[in-house]
Amino acid sequence: MHVIDLTHEIHSGMPVFPGTPPVRIHTANTLDEHGFEERLVSMSTHTGTHMDNPSHVLRGQGGLDTVSPERFMGPACLLDARGKTEITENDLVPLEASLERADFLILRTGWQEKWGTPAYFSGFPVLTRKAARYLAGFGLKGVGVDAISMDRMEDEELPIHRILLGHNILIIENLTNVGELPREGFYFTALPLRIRHGDGSPVRALAVIN
Repeated sequence: MHVIDLTHEIHSGMPVFPGTPPVRIHTANTLDEHGFEERLVSMSTHTGTHMDNPSHVLRGQGGLDTVSPERFMGPACLLDARGKTEITENDLVPLEASLERADFLILRTGWQEKWGTPAYFSGFPVLTRKAARYLAGFGLKGVGVDAISMDRMEDEELPIHRILLGHNILIIENLTNVGELPREGFYFTALPLRIRHGDGSPVRALAVIN
């Protein structure tokens, strides 16, 4: 069994979505003064490698605390979308057999390589609305991506979020190390914190390859 960590490290000063409060991690207690080590962490629910719940953009939805934990794991497949400006239904059709077997689709855009630079926040390929609706027909548990968002930064209506989350498909953003994944035959898991009424949460995302 080979485990690949798909999670960015959380630290003060790390990249966050523009306009989001920065991550702050302070030492609250020390071994020398208090006899134990403890840190105080302040961050958004959508920090780093994280999960979007339907309540992130849709009214009347339960929080992540109400989601059954088996929805956070399952077999997965990968689409390599590097070099594309958008991901169309035609790009997904060749994966139909894999999508029928999978619970998760991971999109490799190549943007993980831009993490920590201004270029990370623009230009990444996104699903078209037609492609997102096509994916919604497979009963997936989630779609993950190695970019800051499922939608273009300038698209404030968040149409791809609304289509996927509207079909109860969880979104996992800011994945890393996806270049180590095979096209299929791996098991994906992304475990969020059980935050009451949580609209999202940082996750520890992993791929397991037998």
